This record gives sequence, structure tokens and C-alpha cells, in this order.
Amino acid sequence: MKIAPLFEAQSELTDTSTSKCAIVLMTRVRLARNLTGQPFPGWAKEAQRSAMLAESLAVVADLPQMKKGLSLTIDELTDLEKQILVERHLISRELSSAKRGAGVVISRDQSAAVMINEEDHLRIQVMRGGFQLKKAWNAINAIDSEIEEKLNYAFSPTLGYLTACPTNLGTGMRASAMMHLPALVISSQMEKVVRAVNQLGMAVRGLFGEGSDASGSIFQISNQTTLGESEEDIIKRLSSVLNTIIEHELNARARLLETDTNKLFDKIGRAFGILQNGRLLTSAEVMNLLSLVRLGIDLNVFPEARRPVIDRLLIEAQPGHIQYSAHGAFESGQRDLLRAQLLRTEFANFGPPDFNVTGKN
Repeated sequence: MKIAPLFEAQSELTDTSTSKCAIVLMTRVRLARNLTGQPFPGWAKEAQRSAMLAESLAVVADLPQMKKGLSLTIDELTDLEKQILVERHLISRELSSAKRGAGVVISRDQSAAVMINEEDHLRIQVMRGGFQLKKAWNAINAIDSEIEEKLNYAFSPTLGYLTACPTNLGTGMRASAMMHLPALVISSQMEKVVRAVNQLGMAVRGLFGEGSDASGSIFQISNQTTLGESEEDIIKRLSSVLNTIIEHELNARARLLETDTNKLFDKIGRAFGILQNGRLLTSAEVMNLLSLVRLGIDLNVFPEARRPVIDRLLIEAQPGHIQYSAHGAFESGQRDLLRAQLLRTEFANFGPPDFNVTGKN
């Protein structure tokens, strides 16, 4: 398997041991860039896409940040490999179904990836565990500048960076945070939060971006405006919105602990019991169960040291990862069986919940 080296290194998404914000799992910044004088990928002929792919792969793979990473073309990957890359947030679902002449370069620690010939010629992204928008921006800004020294970007003095979709014009930047908001979901306040965030010019999506469900009470919050606002201003405005959402989630947790402690702890205890003893578990069900155990960690019901285990399982319980670990292609029912076996093994020595706690906010 061509992506096997990814499993030998820790992922920025799953290695959360240094994260200082339990509610924000990951922050990501993405830049859309296109080459001057070339048709957008959706309009380009196969020969043109292949030529742009070869040129871009050579430049990106030679970057210091990518030197020991993976350089892949989409048509050389199996469906399972592409699914795993989507589950790890390293490529989009759109790139996974792209025509010939598309590819990706992924850094060894999976904190950076450059998709080639998705909707735009280049989709550069940097991920950081926890609430680290500024660090993600600084890292991607350095990568972008190095690429621009070797490739000519399509740029307009009045419109900024030119992109295939007008909604990305200007900075071409999408900054986002993946947030774990179980208390807002349990207390039925999430719809109100989504409306408020939308009114502030931000988008709320599910775990895998546009069109996906918010399974496990995990939501992606990102900017929608890219034109007429600097990158620094976008980061500042998004950070302010994220801090407000964090405050609402903490307040919702405090209210649940004050008014429905037994109900809340019952949910956490039942989730732990099913993960420890279940025989058939769907990916959607596991996401919700792991979400409740993760909330239990935040409330001191389980030790903080268990957090990286949960964050890793949020990825490894996905369908592609289940099939990879079992070395085969399986129907959904068999995957549910294998997933339950994985979770029973992981939770056999997890340690029982301790409900004699106050819970931290």
C-alpha cells in the first residue's frame, strides 16, 4: 500500500497530547492557488492537467516541509487508500474522485498537504492540533511563499488570487476549527448557535466538511468571506467567534452538571459500557459514543491521559481504517463486527469511570 508510511508516523490530528484546548480538536488553514495562463482543472484537458501535475509535484515535494513526505497521484491509489486519506482530512472527497492528472503531497507528520488539480490547481492546507490558528497561518504562509517563488500564481491587483469558484477570490483562504460541542448538542442549543454563527459570516459544517453530518458532536467552523479582508483579519475574526462558541459550550456543560448530573453521567456510563462490550457497532454510533467518553475526560470522569486514545479512535474507527487494519474489503455488517472488536480491545484496559467528581469547566 502506497500510503503505508502514514501509519508509521503520528498524525497532527490524532496526537493531541500537547493540545491545551479540549473543545477545539484541530485548527486548519487552507489556501486556494492557481497557475497563471492555465485553464482551471475542471476546464483543462487531460494533457494539460498532467503537465501541471508533474510541474507542481516536483516543486511541492522539494519544499523543506515536505522532504520526507509522500508524493502521490490519485490514479495510482486504490479506493481504500483514497478513503483513508479522506478520513484523515488529507484530501477532499472531490480530489478522491478526480480525473487523471491530479495528486497530493503530504508531509511526514501529516500536518501539511498540498492537493493538486482539485477545484483549483493548488489547495494548500496546514493543520495544527488544538486551538492554534496563528501558528497554522504562519506555517502555511511560509509554504505558500516558497511555492510562489517557483510557480507563477494567477493574481489580480483588484481581485487578489484568482480561483475557480468566485467565493474563494481575494485571499483564497479558508480558516477553520474542528470543535467538539457535546453539551450544546445534548441541551438542544446547537441550532441556535449555528444561526448566530451564520449571521456573523461564518459557516458550520460536519466532520468531513460541506455536506457531511456532524457525527460525534464535532463541527467545523470556518470563514466564508475571502474578498476585501486580509488574512490576519480573517484569523482574528474567526478566533473571536471560536472563543464565543467555547464559552457557550462551557456554560452548557456547567448547566448540565448543575441541573441534570445523573442524566449526563448516565449517558457517559452507558457509552463506556457499550464501547467495552458491544458486538456490532456502526461508525456513526461509535462517533457518538466516543464523543460522550471524551466529554467524560473533560469532566474528570476519566483520566486526562486517555484523551489521545479517544482522538486516535475517532479516526481509526472510520470504515477505511477498519478495513486497512483487517487487511481486506468488507461489507458494512462485517465492518461493524470488526469495529466492535477493535473498541473492546481498546477499552479492556481503559479503566472504569469515576463519577465521584465535580467536573471541570
